[in-house]
Amino acid sequence: MPDSVKFLTVAEVATQMRVSKMTVYRLVHGGDLEAVRVGRSFRVPEHAVDEYLKKSYFQAG
Repeated sequence: MPDSVKFLTVAEVATQMRVSKMTVYRLVHGGDLEAVRVGRSFRVPEHAVDEYLKKSYFQAG
């Protein structure tokens, strides 16, 4: 990982992706979204959100 990794909270990821916090938790627990556990909460590296969204694109039509 790069030295200057920016971590996002689950709420910040949910806002950025325009989904619920529960959806983010499901992605983390399912292994689809990289996260680090800090105490009882999760932090998601910003690059992991970008990678997940890039993988999720599909061609419509």
